[in-house]
Amino acid sequence: MLQQDYLSVLEARSADELRERIIAFGEDLGFERVAATTVVERPFGSTDFISIHNIPEQYLPLSSSPVRAERDPVVQHCKRSTVPIIWSQGTYVSRGLGEQWEEQEPFGFANGIALALHLPQGRHFLFGVNRCERLPYSPAETTQLLATVQLFAVHACEAALKLLAPAEAPDASSLTPRELECLRWTMEGKTAWEVGSILGISERTAVLHVNNAAHKLNCVSKHQAVIKAMRLGLIH
Repeated sequence: MLQQDYLSVLEARSADELRERIIAFGEDLGFERVAATTVVERPFGSTDFISIHNIPEQYLPLSSSPVRAERDPVVQHCKRSTVPIIWSQGTYVSRGLGEQWEEQEPFGFANGIALALHLPQGRHFLFGVNRCERLPYSPAETTQLLATVQLFAVHACEAALKLLAPAEAPDASSLTPRELECLRWTMEGKTAWEVGSILGISERTAVLHVNNAAHKLNCVSKHQAVIKAMRLGLIH
């Protein structure tokens, strides 16, 4: 079902469809609250925030408070890092913010996973899944859960930017045949070392080709670059 969620979110044709599919992913994974925010930094210091979520209406004034966001350890982590954060009551208590956690816990924001993708052209994508139930104690289960959320976030980011904040079309015509070959083998699940072996180049050169392709496609990861290249019909 989760594999279908990845494809379904890419096929969303409107903000409403995107919202439905993001919420469905959270429910499939056992999370009752999901939030996805596209951030676009504009010239002269202005910034657009476009959010899709199922946050209860009563909680919206708190969740959208700039003062609260400046103190929130999860928000601040995502502003600085692309490494996902797994958070719980302890995350807030350890920073002297236990009361803030107690305010949000009744609305389904007790435990969760959050991450950010910081993209070229001043674009950012924040994604979080939240629930009252504790996350798994097993490291293996937690790792699998984290990987699932990360992969979905990459797909959701691509869909959100396309629907909510389209940028200039990437210069796809400038991708070299070798860069496309590397992307194509990456799509097949090959590592950089395997791609290098197949194409008769070094692992480092394979990484360089994939990174160059991602840059030309305005992407920050090989996974996002593969998804965009597929959508543009550059690889199949």
